[in-house]
Amino acid sequence: MIHWASRLYVGEKLKKKKDKAIQSINNKKATFGIYCITFASHPDNLFDVMDANELLFPHYQKSDIYIVGLAKGKDEAIDLVHDMLMEVYLKTGDFKVKTYFT
Repeated sequence: MIHWASRLYVGEKLKKKKDKAIQSINNKKATFGIYCITFASHPDNLFDVMDANELLFPHYQKSDIYIVGLAKGKDEAIDLVHDMLMEVYLKTGDFKVKTYFT
């Protein structure tokens, strides 16, 4: 099941089409060039950056996925992760992203 952060980070290139991207992801439709930033699937990591189409695979449909960011393209997704991590660190002095975003 997909869960959305109440304060979703969205890259500049996607701001105008954010609602359409969210609707496509929720309706399990293919998207093109949309990347999701989620809490990490492995405890040693902070975030996962994945193409939104990966969420169509059965494995992800059986998992709880918490999306905290959306971006148009992988480069923008990486830049957005950087901005998110800087915000968490500057406000808390730590990198406990799950605590910060929930």
